[in-house]
Amino acid sequence: MRGIFDPNIRRHLLREEGEVIVDEVRHHGIVYLQPIAEAVVALALVVAVPFVDLDLAWLPFALALAILAHATWRALSEHMDRFVITNMRVFRVHGVLSQQLATMPLSRILDITVKKPLHGRLLGFGHFVFESAAQEQGLRDIRFVGRPDDRDLAIQRVVQRSGLRGPRVSN
Repeated sequence: MRGIFDPNIRRHLLREEGEVIVDEVRHHGIVYLQPIAEAVVALALVVAVPFVDLDLAWLPFALALAILAHATWRALSEHMDRFVITNMRVFRVHGVLSQQLATMPLSRILDITVKKPLHGRLLGFGHFVFESAAQEQGLRDIRFVGRPDDRDLAIQRVVQRSGLRGPRVSN
């Protein structure tokens, strides 16, 4: 049984057409630093409540609840955002209460740029920028991809094996 906070990628597959997942990409763990920092601030506010004037004690407590709610929403949003590479296409599923699905057939991918800022190179993440025949906004920028070089190679292999780029080399 799948939980409500699981994007359930498999239901988007074209099983009858033989589509299989090559890689399911979650965001790199660095995306959770801000929600964690917000949760720490919320905890500090709750700890401060006993030291505040009794008439104003509700204020830091209410602020802590609001910050914690925001941190939870951000973490859940990052968790629900998945980029999937299949043998036929790439797609992205994201959204917490309502889900959005953006998909692009492999034949539409013209170019992939992998951007790795210095801190991304140090921590093992990068950003993908897809150039396609029909610039679909939901798939243009995929940010905070862990092991970006491996993921780029996976996409390139799938494209090559599908016969969409250059001659197929048989072994």
